[in-house]
Amino acid sequence: MQKKVHVKSGDQVIVINGKYRGKKGKVMQVSPSEGKVIVDGVNIVTKHVKPKKMGEPGGLIKAESALYASKVQLICPKCGKPTRTGSTVNAKGVKVRTCKQPGCNATFE
Repeated sequence: MQKKVHVKSGDQVIVINGKYRGKKGKVMQVSPSEGKVIVDGVNIVTKHVKPKKMGEPGGLIKAESALYASKVQLICPKCGKPTRTGSTVNAKGVKVRTCKQPGCNATFE
């Protein structure tokens, strides 16, 4: 069963709880089946990497790890505040996400 996630890759988000609370970043990847997202510069982990080929170096690599999508909130491009999203149908008949902040009503995309 495919679950729905409120963010898409390329969205600007802020982390709302946990160790990285208050950090902003761009969504690099979304995994709807797990309900997780990977955000640029957030949830950095150290991975131990073995060399794949002869002569290639191994070692420790820092990389972003996934975090639950419920821990991030979308940032409105117009008002710049963290916001929930609603959906409306625009003039072309396409369903778009909108900002739910009072008096904003900006559309995403």
